[in-house]
Amino acid sequence: MSELALYQYVLVGLIFVWSGFVRSGLGFGGAVLSLPFLLLVLDEPLVFLPIIAVHLLVFSSLTIWMNNRKSSGTDEQGRTSAGTVDWRYLWRILGIMIVPKLIGVFGLITLPSDVMSTIIFAIVALYSVSYILDRPFRSGSRAVDTVFLMVGGYVSGTSLIGAPLIIAVVAQHLPRERLRDTLFALWFILVAIKMAAFIWVGVDLQLIHHLWLLPCAAVGHVTGLYVHDRMLRAETPVFFRVLGVVLLIVSSIGMIKVIFPG
Repeated sequence: MSELALYQYVLVGLIFVWSGFVRSGLGFGGAVLSLPFLLLVLDEPLVFLPIIAVHLLVFSSLTIWMNNRKSSGTDEQGRTSAGTVDWRYLWRILGIMIVPKLIGVFGLITLPSDVMSTIIFAIVALYSVSYILDRPFRSGSRAVDTVFLMVGGYVSGTSLIGAPLIIAVVAQHLPRERLRDTLFALWFILVAIKMAAFIWVGVDLQLIHHLWLLPCAAVGHVTGLYVHDRMLRAETPVFFRVLGVVLLIVSSIGMIKVIFPG
């Protein structure tokens, strides 16, 4: 990133503001809704993925801590709060996802950047079509749940954008008040595995750029927290169709750029 032009730095900063906003506002999507834009600025996934990973580790743990601090104590019937993370369910699905996750991490490290970019754009395009058609991924049986979780774990290992497949399962089995923080805890564990792999193989973590990109993501994160309830009420088919159209356009441009460079 040290050789980017000034306007590219501005674009990257704005994209990370958007990433933080989406992550805290919806509980997911910080990577899937920002990585396509980042790859249009610089077509190098391994430049941005460590930055996105660190942001997720920081802000997911901070959000869980703050929410559990608020919910600690007893309710009106004198019962102790169980917290905002369903750890029992989390460990169960993690057992299904862990092997595909590790396979995905290996694929990310070994595949050329142009191949990984094409895969990422294709996956995001698939997600965007599901949003446009108002037919998000849904799981209907235990076998389908397992397949979705395994594929989601693999995609998460390759690019950190497996959330839609994972949420298609998790959202059906957790109460609304525990869904968001359980997902944050899951993302934290999955991303910690990826970060360990990055460090092990010597991937540049872009640490110097965290000095200015963490504040950018923090602005988006705080804004997302402030409008969280409003964002949930705004999750209408029209909203997701518009979002899907934008993602499809960006993904198409990105794939054309990778396939026909120059």
